[in-house]
Amino acid sequence: MEKIDLKLKSQEFKDKLSKIKVCAFDVDGILTDGRVWWGGEEVGWNRYFNIRDGYGMKVLQRAGYKVGVITGGNSSGLRKRFKENLGLDFIYQGSEDKRTAFLELMDEGFKAEEILYMGDEHFDMPLLKKAGFSATVPEACVDVKEVVDYVTQIEGGRGAAREVIDLLRYACGIFPEIPDFDS
Repeated sequence: MEKIDLKLKSQEFKDKLSKIKVCAFDVDGILTDGRVWWGGEEVGWNRYFNIRDGYGMKVLQRAGYKVGVITGGNSSGLRKRFKENLGLDFIYQGSEDKRTAFLELMDEGFKAEEILYMGDEHFDMPLLKKAGFSATVPEACVDVKEVVDYVTQIEGGRGAAREVIDLLRYACGIFPEIPDFDS
């Protein structure tokens, strides 16, 4: 597969991406590779996360975007990662029916066209169809890939969310503050 130029590709979606104010991500299959492991009674189920995705989320927050997760999973580990470690703006978890979470975002005053959603499974489809910009990963089910705006080149859990975040950043001219060595 030929690698795409995200800066160039972002221009294809500039109209849609320029309206985005909220970025919501599914967890399993998007921010993780979908695998879980049992860490014992005290630890419970665990997942691997990609640091690049988390950093990209922080860049968006610093740029004024509302960023969070909408996941069917429900664990203290997820809460710790997203609330305590990353300080995300919202965490909706514990229900495969994700429409309620999406509607709550809209109740906060956001229009559907202002919400970016990234998911990979059948129960993500209502949100993917409604969101102003939707994305998924290459290993998502075929039905999902048929309804999204964008399919990443990078696999879930390996920086796929960061790829979509960078697509948004390039379309909207968002660049992280990088201090000069001498400043």
